[in-house]
Amino acid sequence: MHILIQDMLWRQFGASIDMLQNAITLCPESNWDTDDKFWYHAYHCVFFLDYYLALKPVGFEPPKPFSLSEFEDRMPERTYTKEEVSSYLQFCRSKCKDLIAGLTEETANGYWVNESGTMKYPVIEILMYNMRHVQHHTAQLNLLLRQEIDDAPEWVSKASDSLK
Repeated sequence: MHILIQDMLWRQFGASIDMLQNAITLCPESNWDTDDKFWYHAYHCVFFLDYYLALKPVGFEPPKPFSLSEFEDRMPERTYTKEEVSSYLQFCRSKCKDLIAGLTEETANGYWVNESGTMKYPVIEILMYNMRHVQHHTAQLNLLLRQEIDDAPEWVSKASDSLK
């Protein structure tokens, strides 16, 4: 795959992840677990970031202590802490960076297919789908921060680090 495309994809996907991390970091502990469920919106976003980064999503398992509750349309067994969600996000950030850095024409044109077969995308498209999902939920978190603490993180124009 052309390195310029990989670099551009990482700069923008990495920036989306960095913006999500900034929203999580800015959220005061007192707003983490309220009726607005900031923690849950952040966790949901990170869980699916991880899932959509799995080139073979059939049999996907998140790292411990996280569960498959997102697939079962139920809340997790407990509230995850900011530290747990942030750590999971950093795990996913590395996973995303490694995936993009290792993309080949063959991998990028391969298909990502979920277990039921209802979602089937070329790998390069599931990456864009995933980035849009991260952006969508980051915007929701920023709105919650504006409403609750009258503050939100600044725009991030590109990833805080380069691909290589």
